[in-house]
Amino acid sequence: MMITHFLHRPVSIATLAYARILFGALALFSTIRFMALGWIEDHFINSMVQFKYYGFSWVDILPAWGMYALHIGMLLGALGMLLGAFYRISAPLFCLCFCYAELIDITYYLNHYYFFSLFGLLLCFLPAHRYCSIDVWRKPDLQVKMVPQWTTALLQFQIFVVYFFAGIAKINSDWLLEALPLRIWLPAHDDLPIIGQLFRYPLTAFLFSWAGMLFDTFVIFFLLWRPTQTLAYLAIVVFHTITGLLFQIGIFPVVMIALTTMYFSPKFHQKTLAQIFRLFGAYDKVPENRKEVMKTSVQGTKPGLTWILGAYVAFQLLFPLRYLLYPGNIFWTEEGYRFSWRVMLMEKAGTAAFYVKDQATGREGQVLNGDFLCEHQEKQMAMQPDLILQYAHFLANHYQQKGIKNPKVRAEVYVTLNGRSSRLLFDPQLDLTKLTDGWVHKSWLNDLH
Repeated sequence: MMITHFLHRPVSIATLAYARILFGALALFSTIRFMALGWIEDHFINSMVQFKYYGFSWVDILPAWGMYALHIGMLLGALGMLLGAFYRISAPLFCLCFCYAELIDITYYLNHYYFFSLFGLLLCFLPAHRYCSIDVWRKPDLQVKMVPQWTTALLQFQIFVVYFFAGIAKINSDWLLEALPLRIWLPAHDDLPIIGQLFRYPLTAFLFSWAGMLFDTFVIFFLLWRPTQTLAYLAIVVFHTITGLLFQIGIFPVVMIALTTMYFSPKFHQKTLAQIFRLFGAYDKVPENRKEVMKTSVQGTKPGLTWILGAYVAFQLLFPLRYLLYPGNIFWTEEGYRFSWRVMLMEKAGTAAFYVKDQATGREGQVLNGDFLCEHQEKQMAMQPDLILQYAHFLANHYQQKGIKNPKVRAEVYVTLNGRSSRLLFDPQLDLTKLTDGWVHKSWLNDLH
């Protein structure tokens, strides 16, 4: 009963509208940036091979016009979310287009893409358009001033998941006891003004490693507590500004600096919206009569909602922990690595030489990876076992079409992890065409000693 009461307690819709507008603006900027940088061509149109997420091989690349149409759909969806225009169409439009583009090639996986997918998906089901929106301007009866607390708490929870799991992922010997990979990365930035010289000292890497773990794990708790909220948010701004300057991680720092303001009070969100909409003379002050608005916002809550929310929360808490089901070092095998909020945790690189053998004639030749893969794809493939396996099967199919019956594909793959010496990822004589990918442990990989 306490949980149900908490979830359905009426709160101001200002926070929800604020989140919609902020996310729409970020999504719009991100899509425009992606298109302006020419990444539609680089990532999709000019690629010969696309590496697939397990179970999503049906998500295929579209023709050039289709890829542009997909991103124009993203633009329209993001703009619709920002303005609250035809929201029940624009929000799903952005989410579907974004997720489809994300699923085309796994080598471009980023944690903030995954976060954007989840946050956008949640907004599709929330009444975020029922305040400060074109939809309300079109249909005034649509407006409400209060919503059940679960609508805002769910978005705040999704942000918490990112930080908390990023924090506990840093509780490992390489990060805390060896200060790796920061001990490798930081000295490369010793030319930065003021703080650059500090990066030359190993102690700085240790301090940054421990501070990063503590920050990610606990910052949201301090952000939730009013007396420490301002200090916690200042720490968020400083942390993400530094990481944004040091590492090429796109707009992720901007996204987190912006969206963590969701934890501020509804009054802050009210005032922010007032300032924005006052520019257009269209802001209506939130009334104080809670009882009046509760009738329009809390009525009609479906009985099974608590169970649905519980299932989603449970999934978000358990899925990042699936790596515990696999033996071995997660950074080496990468089993359970993706979708677990492991942000900038390792320095890993590989070299992969593939060989195709015609078993009818016994002739074997080395593949020139550059004939099929771009530089980014080859870099990502050479250190991720499931991608190596996908590429081997692609080569087998390719050379079968060239007339080689039953080709054998093997690979000599050397990988280095966090400054360790380079070592073989698996037996180079192994016929990769005989292996299939799946959720089971990849027992064919060598152990990391």
